[in-house]
Amino acid sequence: MREPDISLTVCSYSHVLEIISNKWTALVIYALEDGTIRYGEIKRRIAGISQKMLTQTLKQLERDGLISRKVTPSVPPVVEYKLTLLGESLIPYMRQLTEWANVHFAEVQHAREAYDSEALV
Repeated sequence: MREPDISLTVCSYSHVLEIISNKWTALVIYALEDGTIRYGEIKRRIAGISQKMLTQTLKQLERDGLISRKVTPSVPPVVEYKLTLLGESLIPYMRQLTEWANVHFAEVQHAREAYDSEALV
């Protein structure tokens, strides 16, 4: 019997997928693509994201080294986020994935509908 060659604990690919597969993560990265912006602006740019999810996502991206956070002391404090060089290096690959989705999502939808209609039989 063949040994598994894909491991969730060892494979760096699976670790990267863990980072970018979350829909909020991808949308936050896209929101930051054009440069430094404040928390409230990120929230306004991403339809449907809750304050809790945005905060969690930003903390995780900062932990992963993909974004940086700058707090300017004032009343209230000004908090700005921007992509790090590491985060910026991810953008071309995310664009490729977006391009693939734009070209092929209709096919995916069609396949889902065909599958679902067969499952009802």
